Amino acid sequence: MDLGIAGRNALVCASTGGLGEATARALAAEGVNVVVSGRRGERAKAIAAELPGATGVEVDLTAPGGAEKLLSAAQEALGKIDVLVLNGPGPRPASASEVGPDDTAEAVRNLLLVHQRLVGGVLPGMRERRWGRLLAIASSGVEAPIPNLALSNIGRSALAAYLKSLSIDVADEGVTANLLLPGRIATDRLSSLDRATAERERLPVEEVRARGEAAIPAKRYGEPAEFGATAAFLCSAHASYITGTAIRCDGGLVPTL
Repeated sequence: MDLGIAGRNALVCASTGGLGEATARALAAEGVNVVVSGRRGERAKAIAAELPGATGVEVDLTAPGGAEKLLSAAQEALGKIDVLVLNGPGPRPASASEVGPDDTAEAVRNLLLVHQRLVGGVLPGMRERRWGRLLAIASSGVEAPIPNLALSNIGRSALAAYLKSLSIDVADEGVTANLLLPGRIATDRLSSLDRATAERERLPVEEVRARGEAAIPAKRYGEPAEFGATAAFLCSAHASYITGTAIRCDGGLVPTL
């Protein structure tokens, strides 16, 4: 299927690895000009060098002025931004009883407020051109809170509420706002969570992974490319009537409709 977005410009946050990188690669494969960004500047440039029309930008979105720096670099490289993919590093594992107000404030700042600044920088142009795609790489914790990931559950749920509210404002202007919720996708982040669980429960990491896979109806972890392909579709011309929603890419993990 031709997704109808060749020649469009996309800014993909935190795309030097994992789900962000998979999304950037999937968009580039559709002819989209992509800004690859992240704290690992050399990695961002290396990925961009492999993709036609791509630019690598080193930026720490959690640092003061990080969002503004990224917006400036992206607009300098590409001009208008048609697609904004929101993504960021997950907060440290912790249960709700272990986190305090300062932890929660940091999670909301990194997972909501920074992304809100990015949206604010590209949305006026999208509305003027009457075409735009806002997509957040979120978590299944938005729908079913994940044990021991309280900060992620809180911060990403706040972002979900913001994007849902925003989608209502811009739905008749050609701009969509959605979330894509990964389940257990085989990324470095998931590997680190498995290792942390193995250490906490004093189990071999292989046993933790086998247990995780057994809980998924598909009986395996997802591949980043599978997630990236779904993300690219939600950013496509064909997804123009999909907005204000959260779509799961989880192999059936979350036991709800």
